[in-house]
Amino acid sequence: MIYRIRAILDATQDCFRDIEIAGNASLEDFHNVMVQSFQLPGDEMASFYSSDEEWNQNEEYCLFDMSEGAAPVKMMRDTALEDILSESKTRLIYIYDFLSMWTFLIEVADIVGPTDGIAYPQVIFSIGELPDAAPDREFEADPRFDMDDGDEEFRSDIPDGDDDFFDEQNFEDYDLY
Repeated sequence: MIYRIRAILDATQDCFRDIEIAGNASLEDFHNVMVQSFQLPGDEMASFYSSDEEWNQNEEYCLFDMSEGAAPVKMMRDTALEDILSESKTRLIYIYDFLSMWTFLIEVADIVGPTDGIAYPQVIFSIGELPDAAPDREFEADPRFDMDDGDEEFRSDIPDGDDDFFDEQNFEDYDLY
């Protein structure tokens, strides 16, 4: 099956690509199409994330395993598009360059049979150019770590007026070695 996918840069200006790619292609293959079609440098870390209908980021699929064996990691090269996308699961988030946070919203528009004589993957429609810098992103704090919730006990070890808190003499009372 062929997946018709729209990849949209999460920005105010229109910048997107419509891509056709085989369902059995790996996420790494799709990553390479994204890099080429948006003319990204191709030398940065990237991940895909499964997403729900509200674009909430879920399971991560990494380009490289940086966990050093600490936890199991799902890899792009080991995951086919058809394993995580379907007619009912149509959304992914793609993040390229974790310092700049180029963020793309990926959505399946259609799943069709292949057309004879067509080489896949292919970009079938393109609008806009990538800006010089990644669009600013606004991140929301996780409410579990809200410092303004009145929980003074959580911060009881930090004195009020912490101007002198990190002076060297304050560490004399602690056995650091």
